[in-house]
Amino acid sequence: MKKQKLYYALSGAFVGFLNGFFGGGGGMVVLPIFTMLLGFEQKRAHATAIAVILPITIISAITYLITGGTSVFNFKLLLSTIGVVLGGIIGALLLKKLKNKYLNKIFAILMFVAGVKLAFF
Repeated sequence: MKKQKLYYALSGAFVGFLNGFFGGGGGMVVLPIFTMLLGFEQKRAHATAIAVILPITIISAITYLITGGTSVFNFKLLLSTIGVVLGGIIGALLLKKLKNKYLNKIFAILMFVAGVKLAFF
């Protein structure tokens, strides 16, 4: 049991570091950790990732605001925030309806496309 708690803490620290360092994307890392390393069922992993990423994102955003990485008075930030909130609500509602086999495929395609884009563009 202590070993499992250590895995949770270390994986959380790793995801938090990546989210803070890259300014987001912690969910892309936490999902494979939840499913492959910690044995979560796919939908539970996605739902838990959403809950885990919220405090990480808030803390990272505050850090960027304090250090001047962005400004609260940024109109693009406001528009993006509205879009993210609406998209998050829609995504969370759709997650309940989507079958695991489709969820896995969609996530794998998204990860692949993101990797190709980062590697070549």
